[in-house]
Amino acid sequence: MNNIPPIDLTRQHKIISQEVEAQVTEILRSGRYIGGAAVTDFEQNFAEYVGAQYGIGCNSGTDSLYMALRALDIGEGDEVITTSFTFIATSEVIVRVGAKPIFVDLEAHGFNFDLQQVAAAITERTKAIIVVHLFGQPVNMSDLMAMAKKHNLYVIEDCAQATGAAWQGKKVGNIGDVGCFSFFPTKNLGGCGDGGTVTTNNDAIASKVKLLREHGLVRETGAKVTYRHDLTGLNSRLDSIQAAILDIKLRYLDSWNEQRRVAAENYHKLLENISDITLPQEVSGGFSVWNQYTIRVQDRDQDRVIIRDLLRSKLQQQGVIAMVYYPLPLHLQPVYQDLGYKLGMLPMTEKAAREVLSLPMFPGITFTEQQQVAYALKDCLVDL
Repeated sequence: MNNIPPIDLTRQHKIISQEVEAQVTEILRSGRYIGGAAVTDFEQNFAEYVGAQYGIGCNSGTDSLYMALRALDIGEGDEVITTSFTFIATSEVIVRVGAKPIFVDLEAHGFNFDLQQVAAAITERTKAIIVVHLFGQPVNMSDLMAMAKKHNLYVIEDCAQATGAAWQGKKVGNIGDVGCFSFFPTKNLGGCGDGGTVTTNNDAIASKVKLLREHGLVRETGAKVTYRHDLTGLNSRLDSIQAAILDIKLRYLDSWNEQRRVAAENYHKLLENISDITLPQEVSGGFSVWNQYTIRVQDRDQDRVIIRDLLRSKLQQQGVIAMVYYPLPLHLQPVYQDLGYKLGMLPMTEKAAREVLSLPMFPGITFTEQQQVAYALKDCLVDL
């Protein structure tokens, strides 16, 4: 019996290794490791892929979110509505710019925030909404954008887990005011290190992000360094080697996303008759890229032991490595105690945190491996 990891990047690399090694060698020989054609080519190609006018590479998905907030002049006294069920980077950047994160609960079915609760959370201090397309599943952007327009709010799309996903035929990252992408290795489009990109169709936003990512430095025509700094920025450039690797991977992205979609359909069929679990579903109007295939394991409220955790441990004993994203929601994190959230305030989020279990999901996973996951899952559930 072979162990099945949550993700296997080596299979991806085998397909593109010769292209990557040749391109990396060329860059190393060139001596141009920051900026240059490798970066500008990828930025242009990625913007075209998303459908946006601008793509601005940066050091990480976290920095892309931070610079998006800065570019929209969000800061002290402002409120930004977002989900509590995501990685902390989403809320971390809100605090970093001096604004206040306002967490709202999840929809009854699925893992994205409830748009009715978003509407209820809007106040005169609300300036933006950060929408997270979690696990590769897009949010209903038609309703969200209509809501934002009504209240004159900015919409920042956190697309870290959703590169290639779409809502009603339009790719995420090209629907809100700003799109923010992570190229952490486990993402649908992942580099061999950290990286990120900001996408937008707004000239002013793009210009400000370009300043922010390079210490607020103003460049003259021809990229001449002026050593004039118009604002306080940061060092958040996408390096040439990462850009070159990402540009190669971008050509394979749709194929890899399709493999994820096939794998999701396989899981649907293999797991459809198993009791005590709920399978994820693609929302009507949405095109998911299945960064994760996350099931819910029915929680028994009377038990202090989380059944999901017992199942995960048993699966590991059978060689299936499942992951939990995320066991402690943001509104209950120690770092946010001063915001006043208490256990029970976001019940759907808290329930999801006790029930979610992400099964192995990656391009190249075989049907035989998925069968092994399904058999192990059925076997382990019998003993719980």
